[in-house]
Amino acid sequence: MPDPNIHLWHVELAEDADADRYLPLLDDTELAHAHTLSHPLIRQRYLAVRGNLRLLLADYLQQAPAAIGIARTETGKPYLPAHPQTVFNISHTARYLIVAIAGHCQLGIDIELPSPRPNLAALVKKCFADEEAAYWHGLPPTRQTLEFYRFWTKKEAFVKATGRGIALGLKHCVINPEQPETFLRLPDGYGEATTWRIIDLTATEQLEGHGLCGAVVVDSLAQVYWERLVKD
Repeated sequence: MPDPNIHLWHVELAEDADADRYLPLLDDTELAHAHTLSHPLIRQRYLAVRGNLRLLLADYLQQAPAAIGIARTETGKPYLPAHPQTVFNISHTARYLIVAIAGHCQLGIDIELPSPRPNLAALVKKCFADEEAAYWHGLPPTRQTLEFYRFWTKKEAFVKATGRGIALGLKHCVINPEQPETFLRLPDGYGEATTWRIIDLTATEQLEGHGLCGAVVVDSLAQVYWERLVKD
C-alpha cells in the first residue's frame, strides 16, 4: 500500500560530476534523448536529474532503478504504470532538484531561483488574475521579485498536479493573496478551490539557505516530510 504522505528529497547536482555513471539506470527513451543533447552541461544535468529520480524511486519502491517503468500521459505527465497508486513529481532549476513522492493523490511541485527580470510586469499581466495583479502591484518594488516567484511556483505546481501544464492557463489558477495557502478560483473541471492545498516551501530550512522559491500543490490532507539531502 503506497504511503499517503508526501516525501520530499532535495538534491544538489554537482557541476563537475561524472554524469555518465547514471547511464546504466536509464531506460531506452531516456538514453535516446540524452544522445540528442550536444551541450555538455545540459546533457550532464539531464542525466543527473533522471538518474537521481530513478535512485529515489528505487529506494521508495524497493526496486532496481533500471527496472522502474516510467510512462507519460497524453498531456505529458509522468506516471508509474506498475504502481498506479504511487505518484511523483519533480522540479529542477540551475543545480537544484526536488523530487516529491506520495500515494493516492494528485501532486505537483515547482521550484525556481528568483532573479530580477525586466518583463515581470508583463508576465503578471499575462499570467495573474486581477486580484493577484492588484496585490503584486501594491507591493514595494523590493518585494516584487520574490513575491512574483512565490505566486508563480504555486500556479506551476497546480498545473503540474493536474497533468495539463501551462496550457491550462495560469491566469485561471487564482491564489488568494490574503491567504496564500489557498486558491480563490480554479479552471472548470478541477473541483472546488477548497479541495486543493498549497504548501509553500520557500521559507523552509531546506530551501531558504539556497535562495529558492518552491511550492507543493496536492488534493489531499497528506503530511509533508523532508527526507535526506542528496549530494550528487
